[in-house]
Amino acid sequence: MNRWQIRVRAAALPVAFGIALILWTARSYSTQSVVLVIASLALAGSSLWSCRALFGARAAWIFLACGVTLGWIAEQTGSSFGWWFGQYTYTDVLGPRLGDVPIVIPLMWFGLCHIAFVMASLALWRQPLAPDDSGWPGGALTAALSAMIVTAFDLGADPYFVYQLKAWIMEKTDGYWFGETVVGFAGWMVVGFAIVAAFQALARPRLEAVASARGAAIPIAVYAGFIVFQLLVSQPFELRVIALFAMGIPALVAATACRQWVCRLRAGAA
Repeated sequence: MNRWQIRVRAAALPVAFGIALILWTARSYSTQSVVLVIASLALAGSSLWSCRALFGARAAWIFLACGVTLGWIAEQTGSSFGWWFGQYTYTDVLGPRLGDVPIVIPLMWFGLCHIAFVMASLALWRQPLAPDDSGWPGGALTAALSAMIVTAFDLGADPYFVYQLKAWIMEKTDGYWFGETVVGFAGWMVVGFAIVAAFQALARPRLEAVASARGAAIPIAVYAGFIVFQLLVSQPFELRVIALFAMGIPALVAATACRQWVCRLRAGAA
């Protein structure tokens, strides 16, 4: 079996899952839900491809498993018991559910945490992964910055999902953050840290011998796309300013570090 056949077989299951989820959503939910499901699958798919290109297939599947499993557990306990993010209930906007949680939400956790992990690693170490001699302190630092980058996205995303998209309903609607409760951001930090830390502990990732420059560039490009989206649609207007700086600073640092890393790769190859 050649490399192309192996890649086709590896992609068959996630592609089949994605098609089935889209068809399920199209049959039972609104057109808006279908668009959101497709966008979420695209986020998870791009992160899975990027992770495979940088760290190999084994690490990519482990990261996906960590993100989906821990993300679902956090959201299920959160929506059922009010842990992590405050008391809330999902609507039908995000499509089919597993328990109380839309299926796309754990996929989003994986996609966002992978993006944040690559960006945090670039910002801290000038490469998409901490050096081998950084040990557990380096891994903890990477996980902490990853959680902060994920939470920076959520500063504008949470008010949008609740008050504009109406993807879920918060029990408390008079929080200090544009109606949102501040405790939710602590939950984002904890869950984001746990997913990235679990991935590092279980996968012990190593950069591929021929690591793809696009594998590092795509997460930054997707995060930059989130910035543009929030600049265009966030309400009130103050959230657009917050998105520009809270998300723009780590994106700019990571993009600069990625360029430096790619230049070193090319110099080494030459």
